[in-house]
Amino acid sequence: MDNAQIAEHFSLLSKLIDIHGDDGFRSRSYGAAAFTIEKLPQHLASTPREKIAGIKGIGSSVAGKIGELLDTGKLTILHDYLVSTPPGVVEMLNIKGIGPKKIHIIWKEMGLESIGELLYACEENRLTRYKGFGEKTQQNVTESIRFYLQNQGHFLYAELEVLFPQIDQYLKKQFGEEKVSVTGRYRRQELTIEELEFVILETNETIKKAFRTAQPPELLEEKEDRLLYQLKNNLKLRFYTGEGLMAKRLFETTGSETFLEAFHHSYPEVLKGLTTGDEHEIFQKAGLPFIPPFLREDAAIIRKSATGLPRVIQTEDIRALIHCHSNWSDGSNTLEDMAAECIRRGWEYMVLSDHSQSAAYANGLKPDRILEQHRQVDTLNQSLAPFRIYKSIESDILGDGSLDYPEEILRRFDLVIASVHSNLGMQEDKANARLIKAIENPYTRILGHMTGRLLLSRNGYPLDHKKIIDACAANQVVIELNAHPRRLDIDWKWIPYALDKNVLLSINPDAHALDGYEDVKYGVLAAQKGGLTASRNLSSFTLSEFEKFLHSKRIS
Repeated sequence: MDNAQIAEHFSLLSKLIDIHGDDGFRSRSYGAAAFTIEKLPQHLASTPREKIAGIKGIGSSVAGKIGELLDTGKLTILHDYLVSTPPGVVEMLNIKGIGPKKIHIIWKEMGLESIGELLYACEENRLTRYKGFGEKTQQNVTESIRFYLQNQGHFLYAELEVLFPQIDQYLKKQFGEEKVSVTGRYRRQELTIEELEFVILETNETIKKAFRTAQPPELLEEKEDRLLYQLKNNLKLRFYTGEGLMAKRLFETTGSETFLEAFHHSYPEVLKGLTTGDEHEIFQKAGLPFIPPFLREDAAIIRKSATGLPRVIQTEDIRALIHCHSNWSDGSNTLEDMAAECIRRGWEYMVLSDHSQSAAYANGLKPDRILEQHRQVDTLNQSLAPFRIYKSIESDILGDGSLDYPEEILRRFDLVIASVHSNLGMQEDKANARLIKAIENPYTRILGHMTGRLLLSRNGYPLDHKKIIDACAANQVVIELNAHPRRLDIDWKWIPYALDKNVLLSINPDAHALDGYEDVKYGVLAAQKGGLTASRNLSSFTLSEFEKFLHSKRIS
């Protein structure tokens, strides 16, 4: 072990002590030792142990730990700190703009344990409520995290959507529009993606020649009919190459393995003798309606399509903003601005749902502020008619499954969205019981972000999805499809079961700023994969239909 590696151990130990909020003197001592060790002219590994303690800046305690490192390759005290620190918290040290003391606040006061959770909190404007975190710091942290996550090689669909046009245009310019088509997971609208895939009807040599630029991407893999490149931001580009009809190559590279196996088993001769470059010919020869790429995930869709496919929901089917946060809690905009943006978009109503009182981190509303907010809503509804703002709240589901206010407050809302925000580390039985109790509360009308997951950052708490969906069916509770591209929760795979149980879903952006309204698009893309139609989506209801929905569940 060289001096630099030894110094790294002591530097990390110093930072972890600060992250835990432990003895500041010890932290400074280990930090100073790391600095001293890194600058030493002599190698500690070849220095007699008895002389290490005599080196200026290294005392007997540090010398003993250096000896432990040299003998075992480990440092017990550092190991103990690492074991007691969530890995995601340690990973925050990679984010420019936040040091150990800020990470202490993020972990111990904000309750965030991963970089993804921290990014989500930044996007919800929460950091500014804590000492030492101004708007500029929050913006810098946001940018640093996004840069860091991109360089891990895992991307949200929404992130790739920004990069895709530039890559697509470059390839089409190089090889011709008729020879290039996106395929694979991006074409299937997958929620997270590691490779952006294209069919390019050209030889490997022709394609490689086009990539011999001043800063060429790295060629990771080459086979007879494919190439795999990696860009500077770690995004991988997979090209399916060679001659042939675009329709055949596109079909064979778009569907999941499960879908393609089932299709080839049922229709083994269909891909032979194709005459056009249009995929529609494939389905026509099979006697099936065209199955859109986003539905080509499993075998069941082939059987279902035989009797026809419904028109799935489109972005233009969204008629309302349901689940949004104003500057009364942790949103950025006033009620007036939020309503004006809804009206500009042609939406008919807005369901205002600021955070409830237990969400102190989000400036949750105490009962007196609820009454004050409701008075403002009444005034706005008079001036903005026929547009309407509905009085809602995103009520925390407390640890025992109860909602965040007593009945006399809950009855003041037009509807309640119930969500879990705390104590996420639950076992399945606990999570099921907690959510079902909240679902059975007569004031709950919508179950928010069902599993609490953050894509690429935090797994949701384990649930028996069928039990939860069955409980929603029994209690006339709508299940939210939270459209934030980092949530997309409920997972689309459970939408068919919810529809079979006659449960309504609701694509909601959970918007904390006006630009968050755009997130409905990502909710729609995910919902399409689950076969959701506009008629089964609450945020597609007209104003009059929504009024009927509100009165469809009477509370005695």
